[in-house]
Amino acid sequence: VRSLGSIALRKAEDVDFKYHFNFFSVNFNEELVALYGGSLQRQTKFVHECIKVILRLYRDQDFAPSSVAIVGHSMGGLVARALLTLKSFKPELINLLITQATPHVAPVMPLDKYLTDFYTAVNNHWIAKAQDLRNLTTLSVAGGFRDYQVRSGLAFLPRLSQHGSALFVVSSAVPRAWASTDHLSIVWCKELILATIRALFDLVDENTRQITEDPKKRMSVLKHHFVRHPAKLFEDNPEAFTELTGAFMWIMVKSSKWTYSVYNDSDGKYFTFPLVSHRKSYSHVYCENSMLDTSSWIYGCVNSNSSMCLEAADLSWRAELLPTTKVVILKLQDYLSLSHIVIQVPPTVGNKYTLACEFFREDSRTVQLPVTHLFSFGFSSRKIMLNSTGLFYNVQLQHFNQIYQAFQIYIESHCQSLKERKPSVYRLHIPWSHEDSLTVAKVPSSTEISAKLHIAQPQNDSRLPELNIYSSSDCQYEVSNTNIFSSYSASILLFQIIRFHAGALPVYVVSNILLTYGGQLSTLMTTGQCLDFSLALVRTAKPYKVEPLRSIIVFLQGFNWFREIWESLSLPELDAAVLSSQDAWFPLVSLILFLFGTGIAYWSGVFFSTSLRVFSSLWLTIFRPTGLEKDPKLITPRSLCGMLSLALVSWTTCGAFAVFIVYLQYLFKVLKGKKYCSKETSQNCSRHPVKTQSSMDRTSKARQSPSSSTRVAEAVNSLKMHVTILNLATWIVLLNLPSLIYWLKNLRYNVRLDPDPCRSTAILLIFILEILMNSSTSEVKSSKLLKMAAKVPLPLSVAMLAFGQMHLYRVPHFVTSSLLLHMLCCVV
Repeated sequence: VRSLGSIALRKAEDVDFKYHFNFFSVNFNEELVALYGGSLQRQTKFVHECIKVILRLYRDQDFAPSSVAIVGHSMGGLVARALLTLKSFKPELINLLITQATPHVAPVMPLDKYLTDFYTAVNNHWIAKAQDLRNLTTLSVAGGFRDYQVRSGLAFLPRLSQHGSALFVVSSAVPRAWASTDHLSIVWCKELILATIRALFDLVDENTRQITEDPKKRMSVLKHHFVRHPAKLFEDNPEAFTELTGAFMWIMVKSSKWTYSVYNDSDGKYFTFPLVSHRKSYSHVYCENSMLDTSSWIYGCVNSNSSMCLEAADLSWRAELLPTTKVVILKLQDYLSLSHIVIQVPPTVGNKYTLACEFFREDSRTVQLPVTHLFSFGFSSRKIMLNSTGLFYNVQLQHFNQIYQAFQIYIESHCQSLKERKPSVYRLHIPWSHEDSLTVAKVPSSTEISAKLHIAQPQNDSRLPELNIYSSSDCQYEVSNTNIFSSYSASILLFQIIRFHAGALPVYVVSNILLTYGGQLSTLMTTGQCLDFSLALVRTAKPYKVEPLRSIIVFLQGFNWFREIWESLSLPELDAAVLSSQDAWFPLVSLILFLFGTGIAYWSGVFFSTSLRVFSSLWLTIFRPTGLEKDPKLITPRSLCGMLSLALVSWTTCGAFAVFIVYLQYLFKVLKGKKYCSKETSQNCSRHPVKTQSSMDRTSKARQSPSSSTRVAEAVNSLKMHVTILNLATWIVLLNLPSLIYWLKNLRYNVRLDPDPCRSTAILLIFILEILMNSSTSEVKSSKLLKMAAKVPLPLSVAMLAFGQMHLYRVPHFVTSSLLLHMLCCVV
């Protein structure tokens, strides 16, 4: 807010304080609403009260405002949108909403139900009331590929953009910014701040001294500053025609290609290009000007005599500002009333700049480049040569329409002479969204451009992405894209997968651990032995066990009869189907994520087991037990009191806090009461042998009774099972960690977390883990429910992948269900 306010102050000084803006910041106490959604509704109501208080400050003043403009960063933009869902809120209190790096489509990490419900309520309301929201102008600015926290596709508002009341743009496409920003720097990026403040001042109505009530003008101002800047100051109603005055020299240019350089020229000139002779041979005219001021420079002659133009239309509004030049491309058939194109060259003092124009046929400057597809296997041609005799080329990228298509574009330029040349500008233009990226390169040079999409091509849009090359004449350009199987392109593709689906990785990791858990129970049932975690993971965590069934269900949901049956059973829609409808689902992406999850589960298991070994060794070194502990009872009066106490803590304070306590208690129980055995053998104890009070020698230890050996084997099996349970519990704690952090940050305000997304699950987990930490495999092997407990993790794993990718808060429920069956095995 200081950045916006300081720039706005300087802007107000430029207009002699004819009008100015006051900025108010809303303090949300840095609440983690991106991860915990329980306070989003309270924040929305607080903003409503703030708006009413702010407007009351001006009610007795002249030109009192009746509405406010809101600039919201990240979740602040979502809270601003949520104002419209309040029953007592009057929509006319907001006329302009600018959001920066706000995830509008869905939460980045859906870790609790309150967060996803809030998103659903806001988005459904905006879709249902889209017609009523036409008077509210919304601008969403995304940070681009440098924003690793909120991908730009989440900042898109597609439904509103169809009604012309909303605009979405990536910072790399914003004129004068042309750069990607990270999640925090987007709020103090000076180029974006300047664009925002200039737009705010251009939106002021001279009569009311407030932001204009005309939604069409608001949208035209935003497009002027954030989409296509003509290098002119905004004018609401520019004059249709103007007279070209001044004692300038008039020069007729009849050639189809013209270049002019000027330095310290005290005489102004008008260069005129007759259109009658060019319309038959050419379809377009292209002009560029390296003087980046805001004055008019290109005109279309409407009325002329034999020597000069008497009346002209200002075509400078058709121009576009680029990093090193301003250019204009005109289709001659759209300007049949014009007789000439006029280029104005004003007198210059100490300035050097160049102008150039050329007439061309569109088909001669348009070439097509088939890009690498996921299944093209390198058979398509991916290299073109441009022998540049012109100033502009348009390379259409065929079959480039999906977000999983990520590759490198290489542009090599070679020139015939070594004289000084203007730099080339390469623009990757995506026609269905404002996510262009621009690159400036010297000539000659070798340039690499990363081709990636933030949003897939809509189904009703047939336009092709383009690589616009604003070139230097007499240079040769070689454009190619790399093979999908090259190491760098593969890394770009991998980055895209992580960018779009990293939030779902915990689901795949827990799914692998759950399959391992079921495999351990199965071997315990069949062989009486419990496999080591790593070995069980390799044997049982296979993608073909879970992927085919889910893929079949996604396929069947394409049929109406199956969808009707699915809805009649009140089953939620598959997350993969929702992602597919949003064009955010890659082919084979689930298999890749499953393999990622397998690797993470394996190495996290190795790390977890190693940590337990180290801490167990330290514990046994400091506190040497007198022998193998007897198997404790599952429920004792002391443990029952502990369960009730933790349940009371969960109910009165925070459920995640109670889960964390019982998790630490479980971990401490394993370290204290069990010896950790090595991976190499499941029958021998660790290198720290059990010491007895009589200091048994090695001979007596070798002569252990069969019952003692059985107890050691059962202790080893139990320990392996406890390690897996602890691994599952670790992920439960991690997924509930945001609500715990939120509760700790706000503990001085309220002891009880309200609402608490994991209170009910926490109470159940307390009783489950308290019983399991006292259990052993000997009790489980004799249970009648073991067969069911061993088979349940597989369908739970499938259900987790089907319904948990966009709802991470469901993952602890699936894990708790499996642990509940294990607990029942200990009892029944």
